[in-house]
Amino acid sequence: MIVCIAEKPSVARDIAHVLGATTSHEGYLEGNGYQVTWTFGHLCELKAPEDYSPAWKRWTLGQLPLIPARFGIRLKADRGIARQFAVIQSLMANADCIVNCGDAGQEGELIQRWVMQKAGATCPVKRLWISSLTEESIREGFNTLKDQSEYQSLYEAGLARAIGDWLLGMNATRLYTLKFGQQGQGAGPLSIGRVQTPTLALIVRRQQEIEQFKPEPYWVLTTLYRQTVFTATKGRFSSEGEGRQALEKAAAADFKVTDVTAKKGSEAPPRLFDLTALQVACNRKFGYSADQTLQLIQSLYEKKVTTYPRVDTTYLSDDIYPKCAGILNGLTDYAALLAPLRGKPLKKSKKVFDSSKVTDHHAIIPTGVPARALTPEERKVYDLVARHFIASFYPDCLFLTTTVLGQAADIPFKVSGKQITQPGWRDVFAHDKEEDADEQKEDDEERTLPAFTVGESGPHEPKLAQKMTTPPKPYTEASLLRAMETAGKTVDNEELREALKENGIGRPSTRAAIIETLFRRRYIKKVRKALVATATGVELISLIKEELLKSAELTGIWEKKLRSIERREYDTRQFIDELKAMVGQLVLDVLADNTSRRVTVESEEAKPKRKAAKKETENSHSPAAPAEGKKKKAAGKKAATPQKKDAANTPPAAPAAVREGQPCPLCGRGTVIRGHTAYGCSEWRNGCTFRAPFDPPPAKQDEATP
Repeated sequence: MIVCIAEKPSVARDIAHVLGATTSHEGYLEGNGYQVTWTFGHLCELKAPEDYSPAWKRWTLGQLPLIPARFGIRLKADRGIARQFAVIQSLMANADCIVNCGDAGQEGELIQRWVMQKAGATCPVKRLWISSLTEESIREGFNTLKDQSEYQSLYEAGLARAIGDWLLGMNATRLYTLKFGQQGQGAGPLSIGRVQTPTLALIVRRQQEIEQFKPEPYWVLTTLYRQTVFTATKGRFSSEGEGRQALEKAAAADFKVTDVTAKKGSEAPPRLFDLTALQVACNRKFGYSADQTLQLIQSLYEKKVTTYPRVDTTYLSDDIYPKCAGILNGLTDYAALLAPLRGKPLKKSKKVFDSSKVTDHHAIIPTGVPARALTPEERKVYDLVARHFIASFYPDCLFLTTTVLGQAADIPFKVSGKQITQPGWRDVFAHDKEEDADEQKEDDEERTLPAFTVGESGPHEPKLAQKMTTPPKPYTEASLLRAMETAGKTVDNEELREALKENGIGRPSTRAAIIETLFRRRYIKKVRKALVATATGVELISLIKEELLKSAELTGIWEKKLRSIERREYDTRQFIDELKAMVGQLVLDVLADNTSRRVTVESEEAKPKRKAAKKETENSHSPAAPAEGKKKKAAGKKAATPQKKDAANTPPAAPAAVREGQPCPLCGRGTVIRGHTAYGCSEWRNGCTFRAPFDPPPAKQDEATP
């Protein structure tokens, strides 16, 4: 019997349908020589500190650093998880072969490998690697199954990431909480993370730059000639007197045109989407959070209408090109936009098709499956993906840039105008009247200038205007995602952004979870669209002196090493040893701090929390606060207890009829997720009202090492 294990029940059903496994059993589907089962996200996790040593359960500075001799995994203590794992273990014990059908990425590889290790699987393992869930893609994937060994480096990179996050999260959180946090009953921990903390530092630093900014006046000289505004090329005048002097000189003479140039230019279609670019676009256009966009594009992937979303490239591999005509034919809702492409070969641009820029997965594109039964929010995201794909086959936009130079007395002036001569790909987006503010650049203004002749002159109306320098803009989720992608560097150029991705912090799939974590820790809040650091967030960053903990650039270097592990260019053991040494030095440095500073931390349960992001694994370790103040609470008092967040103190389990990751029993569209006080549906934003209470936690599971 061949056992296939998917990451979600919905994906398992799609695979089972293609394989002919149509008989339903508790926790799996069977038929045609296959048994198809599933996880629902992370069934296993790295062991908690007390699993290695009972002494590590208590928070004390003397126990730090916590560095296990060998890391192990454990099954999450959840009744639904335990029940599903028992099914998986039974199936794998009798399997002739296992097919890993997890998400085709680093995290998907780690999730499934841990389950197989915990289950004690010994039979051969094959890997299904697909970029969409269409029937054609699944069949093609099963016809070209790979040996698991080909993805060993992917697993090692995921394991190194998890261990690194554990080492830093567990040790730094305990260290800073004990040294600088509030003491006593109800005091929350100071959560520190490998990616979480430098991301917070970006927000705090930007906020400080804004608060410390002192506006300064400057003056700009312009003149009106033939209903066209020319600007003095000198730029800004630092003093009014200097500006007035230039104004008087210009006013005393006629304006004369000295040069007229017209230059043809072209603009290539916008790049296809990777996950970050899609999150940025959806935040700017629709106000969607990064997490909301991730959930929507994940849903579109599971509905088979778009390809795998958790990608970090904007390119397609060359082998996709022959399939593009068929994909476009499937986009029946866009017949009018496809009409200009009919009857001629599709354009193949190096900015779109480049196999050297694609590793595991290509850019997000439609699958060609008709997009039906989409929510309004899903429709908007799908429309963006579809139009970018269609636009990539359109001709470049052609334009004419006219630059006119003139002078009054000896003061030079300039004006530029841009005239679209052939819209090209811009026709694909003609329906979109809303332009991003970032795209509205003064020097790129689309306008047609009057016909000027060199040597002509005449009266003009000079004017001196006072303006003020402005502070940098606060981060929005869109601009923060870009900053995380480029390790804190402000980069608008697409080519340069691509080059800096190697040093970005976090992964595209987890950046949304990092932002959500900062909200939940109450380190940041949202004021309209702006992300603002709270007093706690500001205090925490000001207290951390170790640049390794809060530098986006240094964290980007760690991310680069993880990518190098994935490419077999860097040793996993070396990466972990470096982190162990760093953690050891961090403990020594912080303990040497003799100040009595304290950071005021608001309890995590003091306010309703935002919806947790899917698969919040990256540096989100929030160990329990010190077990102090064990006095009995007054009856009925709901005091916050940080012990609930300890990796060893497991979350409450779902009732037998409800488990995390299963299809929603009410709407059928979403999946069951864990909320603050109860289980709910991932489609709650779209109106689903399903709720189910938690059960008491079950007994602790036996442990096993990987």
